[in-house]
Amino acid sequence: MILFWFQLSVLSVLAVLIGLAAWHWPYPSPVIRRWLPGRLRWPEAQIRGWLAKGHFHPGYLAFFYRDPERSTAEPGQTLIAPADGLITSTDCRGGIRYIVIALSFWDMHVQRSPVDGRVLSVEPLGDTHTDGEGREFAFLREKFCPVQTRIAIDSRVGPIAVRLITSVAARRLEAWVEAEQTLVRGQRIGRILLGSTVVLEVPEAMRCRVAPGDRVLAGETGIVEPLPGAV
Repeated sequence: MILFWFQLSVLSVLAVLIGLAAWHWPYPSPVIRRWLPGRLRWPEAQIRGWLAKGHFHPGYLAFFYRDPERSTAEPGQTLIAPADGLITSTDCRGGIRYIVIALSFWDMHVQRSPVDGRVLSVEPLGDTHTDGEGREFAFLREKFCPVQTRIAIDSRVGPIAVRLITSVAARRLEAWVEAEQTLVRGQRIGRILLGSTVVLEVPEAMRCRVAPGDRVLAGETGIVEPLPGAV
């Protein structure tokens, strides 16, 4: 009799597991979701479906809003990445190098200061229909309704800026600093809500250590070396 009830219990558990898998198909069952890496735990098609409905699974929101502590082993005045993501461009224009970091739905979305310094300005650019600069930059042309906040920073290595740029999917961003505020390298400066883009502006003469296709971590990865004699 004990064996019978044991077998019945096992079959019941298996039936529940199969039922959950069928109910959530083609997406992961909640039974196994917690052990999957981000991209498998929250498939892109499922996230885009939530975007269309304007409602997200609370588990995904908890994953998206994560904000782990970060530290860097980079020495001296090396500029560190302001965002997690994929380097898509390091093009130069008018003496400025624009290091473009694309954030996915699975990247951590809190931005950090690349250097010690002082905030010169926090400037909103664009609205829901325009970027405020035309479509001159490739990182703006690729977005349907780009909206930006540009944080200009004065530092010992020279003037730099960090652009937080939303996509049509995100539309919202937060700047956590203000003009005249003193910054420490790696300090949190803002957050973009959902996948988007962060651009670091540095003088063209600085040596860029990253190339398109590289992945970087905010507050950890060294990406630019300052000019000789700037420290």
